[in-house]
Amino acid sequence: MSTRKPRVEIEYCSQCRFILRASWMAQELLTTFADEIGEVALIPGTGGIFEVRLNGERLWNKKQVGRFPEPKEIKQLIRDRIAPQKNLGHSDRKD
Repeated sequence: MSTRKPRVEIEYCSQCRFILRASWMAQELLTTFADEIGEVALIPGTGGIFEVRLNGERLWNKKQVGRFPEPKEIKQLIRDRIAPQKNLGHSDRKD
């Protein structure tokens, strides 16, 4: 029986040079979920896209929300789906 770890995709606009933000988000997720995530894929796109997906489920779409996500927002969304018992430390605190 194969139990695959979740895949996170971050699709970013290469024309807008969102790669640094996407790379930073990937690093944050891989650090926070080192044992829970199987991979983080950076996918170049166009048209101002910045979208985060978990196993194909859209968690964040910059155009729909009107802004970039904060890392803690994405961490909470992922945690709630793959590791609800995980304490995110300072990322769990409300502003």
